[in-house]
Amino acid sequence: MTLFEILNFNRELLERLAAMGARADDYKYIELYREYERMRRDGEKVTYCVAALSVRHGVCERKVYEIVGRFKKECTSHAV
Repeated sequence: MTLFEILNFNRELLERLAAMGARADDYKYIELYREYERMRRDGEKVTYCVAALSVRHGVCERKVYEIVGRFKKECTSHAV
């Protein structure tokens, strides 16, 4: 299967994800966000969570804040 075939087959899903603000490489950060949510539930402060996740996942703190902000954003059906 070619890249074109995969994209064409999943076109509708990809269009919806893009309309909701998802980026193609967001799948890489699912575990990071799960860890962030767990840490926050455990009572850790946001600054500590961001610093720890930055080191653990090898991304800058600004990127962690960006990911958390994007993943927390409420998706609305009118954006599709």
